[in-house]
Amino acid sequence: MSMGLPGGIKRVFKIRELTSLSFVVALFLFVGFFNPGFLSKSNILLILNDSVVFTLLAAGTSFVIISGEIDVSIGAVTGLCAAVSGSMIRDGAPWTQAIAFTLFLGLLCGLVNGLGFMYLNIPSIIITLGTSGIIRGIIYLYTGGRWVEDMPVAFKDLARVSFLGITLFYWMALLIAAAGTLVMTRTRQGRYFAAIGDNVTCATFLGIPVRFTKVFSFVLGALFSAAGGIMFASRVGFVAPIAGTGYEMRAIAACVLGGVSLSGGVGSLIGASMGAIIMASIRPILVFLNFTADDDMITGIILITIIVVDALLQQRTMEQARRQRLLAKTQKLVTRRAGT
Repeated sequence: MSMGLPGGIKRVFKIRELTSLSFVVALFLFVGFFNPGFLSKSNILLILNDSVVFTLLAAGTSFVIISGEIDVSIGAVTGLCAAVSGSMIRDGAPWTQAIAFTLFLGLLCGLVNGLGFMYLNIPSIIITLGTSGIIRGIIYLYTGGRWVEDMPVAFKDLARVSFLGITLFYWMALLIAAAGTLVMTRTRQGRYFAAIGDNVTCATFLGIPVRFTKVFSFVLGALFSAAGGIMFASRVGFVAPIAGTGYEMRAIAACVLGGVSLSGGVGSLIGASMGAIIMASIRPILVFLNFTADDDMITGIILITIIVVDALLQQRTMEQARRQRLLAKTQKLVTRRAGT
């Protein structure tokens, strides 16, 4: 008789968000063991608040990855939207007008990516890589290669509004991630993303609007990036032409750290938010452990490691499914022979 975990415990351990949260806690405790100052309340709050932009980008990217695609233009979209919102508010435009126009700009970028992917049959990584370069060029033309500076103090102070030590921006990001998770798990339309990412052929046969859903995932990803760009401009107080560079890699890494499968069909925005905390903590961890390695290098190592692990787990799952099918066929054959 084989021993196993009770069904309730098995279900708990299958919750990817819990696994991601456990990893965050274990990572913080590990660093705190070598440098207790890392676990101070002020440092933990600082890491949480610093992860707000990554949280939004990872949450938006989750829609794209779960639907089975990839978007590497989100860093450029973030930089463009940060520059546009910051310059408009600096030049006296009403905040509501600047924010609305910036979100529309993000929507437009996502629409170009989605339509280019679906109707021109260009692979998502290629179309978004191309639009990323174009958007970077637009940023330089828009700013003249200069930093966007001298934003109103009130706009910059908005990023410092906090409750219980956590900024208003981060509370908003968490609320958006939680609402997005509920939509994806509790509504029929939300479950379309995972269904398409899991098996696009079956989703098509079931009548799921594949084209619309995939285009919509790119639009949502860009909208979240636009919101992240607005918050970036407020938090930093200036926007360089290279703002957002490399953010796409960190957002993707945050997603897979949070349990979003790169093969599509699995994951949640809450899990991606947990991964964003890890990505935001890399630089402080290096500082507290007295490492001189570049955080981009660490991010690359983490991303490659996770991709390899994810591929191995997927291969193992497929092998287990194949064995179960063979076992079922064998049992049927034995049953038929016994009946004769």
